[in-house]
Amino acid sequence: MRRVLTLLGKWSFALIGAPPRAVDTLLNCSAQRHEMSAMKDIHTITFRDATQRDLHAIVALLADDILGSQREVLSDPLDQKYVEAFQDIEQQTGNRMLVALLGPDEVVGCLQLTITPGLARLGSRRATIEGVRVRSDQRSTGLGALMFAYAIEEARQAGCELVQLTTDKKRARAHRFYEHLGFKSTHVGMKLEL
Repeated sequence: MRRVLTLLGKWSFALIGAPPRAVDTLLNCSAQRHEMSAMKDIHTITFRDATQRDLHAIVALLADDILGSQREVLSDPLDQKYVEAFQDIEQQTGNRMLVALLGPDEVVGCLQLTITPGLARLGSRRATIEGVRVRSDQRSTGLGALMFAYAIEEARQAGCELVQLTTDKKRARAHRFYEHLGFKSTHVGMKLEL
């Protein structure tokens, strides 16, 4: 499914054909802390599920980051592990890799959205958002807020009652961004490397 969002200037947004909740989420996020700029520099942002053709650009986004540069390997051709992981994501129900496109096919952002059914909270479904990246030349333009508005609306459409994410403790700027979007630090995340 494709939805088109128009990014107007640095912090002004218009959603075309998007559900009202996504519009409310986005406008609340952008208007609370940022001054709306003049409506210029119109860019069309399209969201869709990633395809194998997008994989190199996605890995480039994952590697274009202080932490990612230490753990990702951007090569041509890509390491087969990325190809196999992407195939696993495509085959697993409720697991989606989403891309943000500038113009018809320029990948400028990505995130993974996973829908998990559960028994807790009266059998609620929850969405997990992870692997969020915005291309370095597009950061601080409002694209991240657009991506989250889209992902949150997709989670609602899938029947989720909760959206969760984890973020590295070293990413203070990301923490502020997520709090700005309404996320609350309510749990402690733990990991065990295997």
